[in-house]
Amino acid sequence: MLTVFITYHYFLGLRTLTVIQDAVEMAEKNTGTAIDMMSIDYNDKAVLDYIGTGKTDGVFQLESAGMKSFMKELSPHNLEDIIAGIALYRPGPMDFIPKYIEGKNHYERVTYRCPQLEPILKATHGCIVYQEQVMQIVRDLAGYSLGRSDLVRRAMSKKKGDVMARERKNFVEGNPEEHIAGCIANGIDRETAEAIFDDMTDFAKYAFNKSHAAAYAVVSYQTAYLKYYYPVEFMAALMTSVMDHPAKVAAYIYECKQMGISVLPPDVNEGEGHFSVSGRNIRYGMNAIKGIGKPVTDTIAQTRRENGPFTSFQDFVERMVNAGVNKRALENMIKAGALDTLWPNRRQMVISHEQLADQAQAEKKKSFSGQISLFDIANEEEKAVFQAKMPDVEDFDRQSRLEFEKEVLGVYISGHPLDEYRDILSRKTSAKTSDFLWDEELQGTTVADDSKQVIGGMITGLQVKITRQEKRMAFLTLEDMFGTVEVIVFPRQYEKYRDLLQEDEKLLIQGKVQVDEEKGGKLILENVRSLTRTSKELWLQFRNFEDYRKQQEQIHQILLSHEGASPVKIYLSETRQMKTLPLKYNVTADEALLDRLQTVMGENNIRVTEKCLTDFAGGRLMRSIT
Repeated sequence: MLTVFITYHYFLGLRTLTVIQDAVEMAEKNTGTAIDMMSIDYNDKAVLDYIGTGKTDGVFQLESAGMKSFMKELSPHNLEDIIAGIALYRPGPMDFIPKYIEGKNHYERVTYRCPQLEPILKATHGCIVYQEQVMQIVRDLAGYSLGRSDLVRRAMSKKKGDVMARERKNFVEGNPEEHIAGCIANGIDRETAEAIFDDMTDFAKYAFNKSHAAAYAVVSYQTAYLKYYYPVEFMAALMTSVMDHPAKVAAYIYECKQMGISVLPPDVNEGEGHFSVSGRNIRYGMNAIKGIGKPVTDTIAQTRRENGPFTSFQDFVERMVNAGVNKRALENMIKAGALDTLWPNRRQMVISHEQLADQAQAEKKKSFSGQISLFDIANEEEKAVFQAKMPDVEDFDRQSRLEFEKEVLGVYISGHPLDEYRDILSRKTSAKTSDFLWDEELQGTTVADDSKQVIGGMITGLQVKITRQEKRMAFLTLEDMFGTVEVIVFPRQYEKYRDLLQEDEKLLIQGKVQVDEEKGGKLILENVRSLTRTSKELWLQFRNFEDYRKQQEQIHQILLSHEGASPVKIYLSETRQMKTLPLKYNVTADEALLDRLQTVMGENNIRVTEKCLTDFAGGRLMRSIT
């Protein structure tokens, strides 16, 4: 049966099967031991427990946030649990998940609508999970033939109302002309039979057949097995499979860091076109460098094998410029860090690479024309004198190196501009940019449409548009460690926060998700906080609530005429109570506003303070005013 499942999936041509094959080949090369994925233990407790931790990024069918959470709850004990989990985690059957987990954990609580259901549903803890179970129920309880039971399954899945109404009658009462006995004839009362038919109808709308779910589960288990026992090889193969999708590569680089695996820059002396294993770390694939195709990386690898490793930056240029590596490709390789082991200063290489390339090409032309050059007659010591000298300049700063890596690789390798904010981003955000990507397997995004989310990152793109009402709105590109997402800023929010909405600003953004089918999600901005700036807060002091009520209307009118981003706090000195006014009263805390307020309240009752802009809810320093 297992072979049938696997063969079935090989015909589907899934990307994941290539990942498995590549990971196995790398693991066999590194360990010297043959690995037969057909013969692995499919009930390995260590692998099943690993799946139950929810650390399933990269594991086929199990890497969405919802599925991770489900696997933690399910805590699979065998392959059958994973098969059931994959079948259940879909619209419709998903409603049965709590019942399935309850039955799995407390089998003594499982009940059946009639005794005839127990042998059919016992393996799935009293739940209908597979289409095959629907077919078996109508056969065993109502006497359907095998062929007729499949017609019922199809009618249910395609929601054919007229056929369903007819089959309901046949299922409950029978149909002698079509040789269907019916449930009543088999000792099942009408009410129970009707309830069972309703259960089947609700389930069958979106149900998997078991053979399909089992095939998926086998591939899921195989990827989990490789990730657990051969993590470096598996992650290298996984990243190779998504090399053309920088956002996914970035997400898996982050996962590697969580696993204690470093992702090293590409390297002309060690790397390959694909992601490869370097000790217990992963070497970035050279094919991912912008402007570097497979023919170039194949030539580099072949030259290295036939003539030995490259000994210096100049040696690489002289050997490779005449073998198809042009100046643009050479510059991109420098920016990606692929030549760092030959020369440590990337700025010096960027400045000198064109001159060295021209020199190498000129020497090549001389050799073709039969001219004798100095290098043909000089000894090694004399040649060293004429080696190119690098310009006397300092290397690029860290930020520039990161920007160049992003430019030519689509991701950051040696670090990330948000590294120092990792902790606060993990604590303050509810979603990652990768959660907004459309997932073909899930047919949706990880974040739900219309849900409220907080994301964090830096603005890498900003477009300001003028609306028909001649007001300004903006479209932002927000980038975090996992990719980018579009953020839409309507005029009211843009006017309130435009001082913060600048390129390279590092922000937390709160808003509502908008999902476009098959395109992914966007965020409609509602609120913004800075990760780097401090924010002004305007504090207005009153002796008690009565004093505040007397001046409330006048104060509010003044605040509304000075709209801005700074929140306003009301403080009652007698009772030490405080209140943050609603967002519509946020102000620009400048001298003009302060002068107006002082004439009404007096100078001693007004204070402007500064705080770090990371919290959306105001601090609870004192009891709130109710």
